[in-house]
Amino acid sequence: MPRFVLIRKIINDPMMPLHNSIDRKVLIENLISETFLRKTISFYRYFILDNPQEFRNQIYREWSEMNCFGRIYVAREGINAQMSVPEEKMTEFLESLKHHQIFDRIPVKYAIEDNGKSFYKLSIKVKSRLVADGLDDDAFDVTNVGKHLDANEFHELVGSGKHVVVDMRNHYESEIGHFKGAICPEADTFREELAMVTELLKDKKDSKLLLYCTGGIRCEKASAYLKHHGFQDVNQLHGGIIEYARSIRLLNLESHFTGKNFVFDERMGESVDGQVIAACHQCGKLCDVHSNCANELCHLLFIQCEECAGRFEKCCSVECREQKNASEEVKLVLRKEADFKFGNRNVYRKSFRLANAENQM
Repeated sequence: MPRFVLIRKIINDPMMPLHNSIDRKVLIENLISETFLRKTISFYRYFILDNPQEFRNQIYREWSEMNCFGRIYVAREGINAQMSVPEEKMTEFLESLKHHQIFDRIPVKYAIEDNGKSFYKLSIKVKSRLVADGLDDDAFDVTNVGKHLDANEFHELVGSGKHVVVDMRNHYESEIGHFKGAICPEADTFREELAMVTELLKDKKDSKLLLYCTGGIRCEKASAYLKHHGFQDVNQLHGGIIEYARSIRLLNLESHFTGKNFVFDERMGESVDGQVIAACHQCGKLCDVHSNCANELCHLLFIQCEECAGRFEKCCSVECREQKNASEEVKLVLRKEADFKFGNRNVYRKSFRLANAENQM
């Protein structure tokens, strides 16, 4: 990978805070009241950064001045960004990318469905790596990736029905939308999925593999990992589902992807073909709307229809509904008993049969 040399730029206010300090509710209210349009975009690049923290601080200053929102991860190995940019600032934003070598000719993907409300603040975090894969990158060549296929090439190969199509996303993503005939491992994390796919396909090392994910970044690591483990013909969808959906619409092709593309912002999904293929985890009714359990001690990500949201007060179970409505004194005891830390849940889904069984009233 190329190395990055920071290009310094004078910022008007060097004392500006480099993080958000405004209450979440206020931020959401501000977003709702905006009278201008925003565009939701995403991009990533593997690229060696000599000083990730300094780079992070610089782009935070620049993007804050343009009133950009988003969730961006910066690591020594590069950047992964999902952003909401004011439409009137889009040209200025794209021009600003040219000031940094890391963004040279970087592909920018635009959302399939966009209400302009995808993010309500700017968050840029420095991470040890862009994707939490748990891999030792020194153990294999991470630059020896699979063949990149454009949307039309991928479309034709999937349509032939002759090759192995693999969804490299987590189960809660593929549950609401996937390519027809794809292998969709029931994994909760990317790290889990790499091991599962390697095992599932151990007898198909000479087959043509067609990998895909949301925007392409997970397939970069996955394809290199699979090639390292002896798979001979590894291919990946360039630009991911986002670029595929955009391209087939331009080409007027019938989508081989059915359902919704899960996205990691306030929308939580964007429909590709208008089909609903998932079911409410509580009653089994057709539904593809993800929610986080309203009980702060749970926060489970699950699929819930409007009727069940009303019945369970946006909680995943009767127990969670009762905990949500408990007194602050009871909640304090429950937190101590659970040794609760926000965000420490590694479980993202329940089968609707299990949820339905436990929620009978």
